[in-house]
Amino acid sequence: MSLSSYYAGDKIALTTSGAKQIKKEDNPYVFRMVENLCITAGIPEPKVYIIDSPALNAFATGRDPKHASIALTTGIIGALENEELEGVIAHELSHVQNYDIRVMTVVIVLVGLVSLLAQWFLHFGGGRRDSDSKGGNLFAIVAIVLMLLSPIIAELIKLAVSRKREYLADASGSLLTRYPEGLARALEKIQASTTPLATASTATAHLFISYPFKGKSVSGLFSTHPPI
Repeated sequence: MSLSSYYAGDKIALTTSGAKQIKKEDNPYVFRMVENLCITAGIPEPKVYIIDSPALNAFATGRDPKHASIALTTGIIGALENEELEGVIAHELSHVQNYDIRVMTVVIVLVGLVSLLAQWFLHFGGGRRDSDSKGGNLFAIVAIVLMLLSPIIAELIKLAVSRKREYLADASGSLLTRYPEGLARALEKIQASTTPLATASTATAHLFISYPFKGKSVSGLFSTHPPI
């Protein structure tokens, strides 16, 4: 599963989100903007995808700049001015340039490893000999507590890392465009939008520039994104 996520996770995320790859002639406006920013950043051009949705959202995926893709909704392309859309694209390209998708893949694998270790610990504790029943019972209790708490703590760490990488992408994107106001205005418009992205799922929510499930409140600790 880890290998599939690393090598094919981008294709899975794009497919489940209903993203369709486009060519330059399909949308020259978006393509030129991506090309210009890639030249500025010194990274290869990613594949460009469009999601047919009125929601204002976008995401980037791919394990490195050579295998990257960027997806934009039709809603965000239509709603944002030139400098605003440029800020959003720069934010997403920064995720690629900063290897954020690779970082999050490693974090997710480690979170899964913590859960496996907790279960192994419980199994090991349950196999104690009767001659050491007191120690075995204590071991089993500690194992149960760790099995219950470890995945929760690991998940909180994963979400915290995700939020930090969003802040980093904001900073890197602003350096890339040299116009932070563009991204700031774009985020204000994204925040004002109440249209959810119907094709998003909890598995891909952390990829998007904005939490795709509008109207659903999420605790700060369990949020994949910092407040807009």
